[in-house]
Amino acid sequence: MSENNNINIVLAGQGNTGKSAVFNYLTGLHQHIGNWAGKTIEKSEGTLFYKGNTIDVLDLPGIYSFTTYSVEEIISREYIINQKPDFVINVIDSTNLERNLIFTIQLLELECPVILDLNMIDLSRKKGITINTEKINEIFNTPVIPTVASRGSGISEILDKVIELKGKKTSHPIHPYGKEIENCIGQLSESLCDVDLPYPARWVAIKLLEKDKDIVNL
Repeated sequence: MSENNNINIVLAGQGNTGKSAVFNYLTGLHQHIGNWAGKTIEKSEGTLFYKGNTIDVLDLPGIYSFTTYSVEEIISREYIINQKPDFVINVIDSTNLERNLIFTIQLLELECPVILDLNMIDLSRKKGITINTEKINEIFNTPVIPTVASRGSGISEILDKVIELKGKKTSHPIHPYGKEIENCIGQLSESLCDVDLPYPARWVAIKLLEKDKDIVNL
């Protein structure tokens, strides 16, 4: 099978979003569990074969943001930046959209290809929550796919979208933090233009304002 038929995806999201259910449905028995190098944090990987493609799947640790400096968060952001997966599948609890989308914005600020998985859509509907997926797509310029991972509903649609978009360039709109903060981000970003950074300049500027110790010491 040619290299062009190999696709790497990672699952990222907050805790209790059903991310493990998505991983298990995708990989079935073709998975193995270990630890991240030098860490006691569990690392779950697997492979599936779908429509002539070999798709490698990595389940990143469940985290709530990239801003509280835990080992899990550092593992996740460094993997995304350094390994450059073809897609990050952001698994979201659709019953708690606002809290989950904070992490989505941080993912998009890393300038990685993102597909939004609105998981547990059946529960949100039972709660009377109506989600305008077209509006979310318009705001974030990223595919939005409702799923019920526990039943496998919508998972094949994610895979179809991954295959459809493989190799295509996408850009995401900037989500402003307000005039004063944006002025600071702009000034810092401009000062970083000539610096060789492993991360996007705007993302680094935001982390510097947050006093992220790992970014400050770059």
